[in-house]
Amino acid sequence: MKFADEFRDADLARALGARIAAEAGDKHWKIMEVCGGHTHTIFKYGIEDLLPSNVELVHGPGCPVCVIPMGRLDDGIAVAHEPGVIFTCFGDLMRVPGSDGSLLDAKAAGADVRMVYSPLDALKIAQQNPDRKVVFYAIGFETTAPSTALTLMRAKAEGIRNLFVFCNHVTIIPPMKAILDSPDLQLDGFLGPGHVSTVVGIRPFEFVTNTYHKPVVVVGFEPLDILQGVHMIIQQIHEGRCEVENQYKRVVHDDGNPKALEVLARVFKLRSHFEWRGLGFISQSALELQDEFADYDAEKVFSVPGVRVADPKACQCGEVLKGVLKPWECKVFGTACTPETPIGTCMVSSEGACAAYYNFGRYSRARERERVLASGDRPDANGNGNGHANGAVAEHELRAIPVQAR
Repeated sequence: MKFADEFRDADLARALGARIAAEAGDKHWKIMEVCGGHTHTIFKYGIEDLLPSNVELVHGPGCPVCVIPMGRLDDGIAVAHEPGVIFTCFGDLMRVPGSDGSLLDAKAAGADVRMVYSPLDALKIAQQNPDRKVVFYAIGFETTAPSTALTLMRAKAEGIRNLFVFCNHVTIIPPMKAILDSPDLQLDGFLGPGHVSTVVGIRPFEFVTNTYHKPVVVVGFEPLDILQGVHMIIQQIHEGRCEVENQYKRVVHDDGNPKALEVLARVFKLRSHFEWRGLGFISQSALELQDEFADYDAEKVFSVPGVRVADPKACQCGEVLKGVLKPWECKVFGTACTPETPIGTCMVSSEGACAAYYNFGRYSRARERERVLASGDRPDANGNGNGHANGAVAEHELRAIPVQAR
C-alpha cells in the first residue's frame, strides 16, 4: 500500500536509529512531539526502543480532548440537560469525566446525547428534528475547525436555525509559546504537528526558531516519519542551523491550505483568553464564532454555568500535557485511573498520552527507568510505575518506510 507499508520498514528503521545514535553522541537530547497522534505512533511501533537512551521524547499538549478543562465539560453537560436539546459530540468526549459524571452519565440520566462522526451529522439531525435544538460540541485544533466552519456556512445558507455550536476549538501556537516560557521544561526541539500543519502550513512555527532558537520539524505519523524528524533536529543543531523544516511534504504544503484558512477566518475569531487543562488561561488560544454567526452560538443561546472547576487532586494530567511528567509517574496511573475508569482526560482520548502508555508502553516504561538510572537522576517515587500496560508491538513487527526526500 503506497505511503503506509513503505513507511514501516524495520530494516530502514533500525538503520536510521543507529544513525541517530551515532550522531547524538553523549549529549542528553529532549525533543517534544506536540501531537498526540505522534505519541501513539511512538509507543505502538516501539520507536523509543530504536533510539539511544540519551534521546528522550516528551509529550506535548496536542491532544484536543485532553486540554479541555473540567469546567468546559461541565458547561456542555449542563446544556445537554436543557429541555428539548439533542446534544451531539465525538465519541471519546462522551467518556471524559466532569466534576459530577460524564456525558454518558448524562445520557443514562435521560439527556438526549448522541455520538457523531462529523458536524455534518449534527446538521442532518437538526434537519430531521426541526422542533428540537441540536447542539454540537465542537472540539479540536485547526485540523477539525474547518469542518465546523463549513457546516455552519451550510446551515446558514440553507436557513437552518435549530443548530448550535458549543465552540471549544483551540489553536496550537499559544500553548507552544506557554511551554517555551515555562521554566519547568528545557527542550532541544519540536516534532511539529502534521495534521494541524496541513491547514496552517509550517510558517506559523517560525516564532519558535526566531525567538526561542529551537528547531522545529513538521513530521508525519508513520514510524519512519518520527525517526527522520528526530534525525533532522539533531542534524540542525550539529550544523548550527535553527529552522522550521517540513518532513511531511507528501501531505503538508509550506503555506498550508488557503481554502481552509479562508473559511476559518470567515466563521471564527480569536477569543481573548481560554483555559487549558494544566496550562491555565492562555490569551488568544481558542476560537469563537464571528458576530455573523452569533445566532448559532450555544454560549449565547443557552444558560452556561461558566464555572472554573479544579481537576481532581490525584490526577496529574496537567503535568503530563506540559511534558513535565511521564504518564507512569502519575500516582494513579494504571491503578485508580485506567481507560475503563478514567480520572483524567489523558487516559480517555484516542490521542491521550496516558492511554498510549497504558496500551503500548510496557517496554518503554522499563526503558525509561533504565535511562533515569543511567543518567544518575533521582528515580521517581513510583519506581518503575504502577501501570498494567500491555500490548506493546514487538520490534520485528515494525514494518516499512523509506527515508523521505527533503
